[in-house]
Amino acid sequence: MVLIKGVSAKSIPDSRNEKTIEISIDTSAGVFSASSPTGKSTGKYEAKPYRKLLDDDIKKIKEFSDYFSKDAMDKFDDLKAIEDVLDGHVGANTKFAFESAVLKAMAKEHGKEIWQLINKNAKKFPRLAGNCVGGGKHSQSEKKPDFQEFLLIPDKKTVVENFEAMKKGKNSAEKDLEDSDEKFRGEKNDEDAWQTSLNEKEVLEILKKLGIPPGVDVASSGFYSRKKYLYKNPMLKRNPEEQMDYISNLIRNFNLFYIEDPFDEDDFESFSELTKKFPNRLIVGDDLTTTNYERVKKAVKMKSVSGLIVKPNQIGSLIEVKNVCELAKKNNIKIIFSHRSGETNESVLADLAFGFGADFLKCGITGKEREVKIKRLIEIEKNFGN
Repeated sequence: MVLIKGVSAKSIPDSRNEKTIEISIDTSAGVFSASSPTGKSTGKYEAKPYRKLLDDDIKKIKEFSDYFSKDAMDKFDDLKAIEDVLDGHVGANTKFAFESAVLKAMAKEHGKEIWQLINKNAKKFPRLAGNCVGGGKHSQSEKKPDFQEFLLIPDKKTVVENFEAMKKGKNSAEKDLEDSDEKFRGEKNDEDAWQTSLNEKEVLEILKKLGIPPGVDVASSGFYSRKKYLYKNPMLKRNPEEQMDYISNLIRNFNLFYIEDPFDEDDFESFSELTKKFPNRLIVGDDLTTTNYERVKKAVKMKSVSGLIVKPNQIGSLIEVKNVCELAKKNNIKIIFSHRSGETNESVLADLAFGFGADFLKCGITGKEREVKIKRLIEIEKNFGN
């Protein structure tokens, strides 16, 4: 049993040098800390990161410090007691950081890994998906791809091999970008992906040469307005039907394996049509579903997706994350645990992905805040079965 003696909170810089929250708990098992990432490209149905402001959540946590002293934490589902206290008083980032710190304490108390608290029989290692070239809201350059992420998703036997394949592919892409983009300066965006002035077709031509299964995060809600998709590179407008045709052609022409948020976050119908059209590809919801059980349930009912992004801080509740994952598995929907654009050195995402049996872990390719999660997954793989 873990007893929480005290709780404190402070702001720390994320990988974009913007403020996020870190929670520390003093427990019978020791002192443990955890932090939350912050998203820039956020769906309108996401839970608020803080109830109002970060500083308000920090103050509220201090006020609630004594509320947890009577609660004994022993198993994963005991996190519900924390949520019962915090719900309505703090935001999703704060709850996620708090619950992650509690998981660390429980793991220490029981002499287990964090993932074992979720599922001691876990054995499937998620396949890595890494952001190689960036665009959209994650890139600062004036001219850039309208799509937000261009992913490498190798399919080797081990996590280590997949990590090496992604790094090698990213290095190769750099050379091709230098040859193809006269404005390329080797700069990286929020997720440590290459920044380029090329459009999505030109980037996909480069990735096609790498021999690694490619994917895209279209993040189309970011450029959807008044029933049109407003492309800037080059400038043109597409209605939903034209967007359907365009995405379908890209899937065929570039053998896209993974397509995330190809339509606006309210367009369950178009998602469903694309999923039916390409039963052997992953049509993935993120802004569409926002790790929200009710929205996932709607996506299941309408057969809108074959893949589902899970971002724990997007909903704040790890109990809700568990419910979302169970619903996805029950309906044969692939699970993709994902980082955010503003990351920290927190590695708990890897334990959550492995424990919940995720099919993929999307957390970048390079950058210390990304690599710490991949290295944690490699550590789990290395120690697995010992």
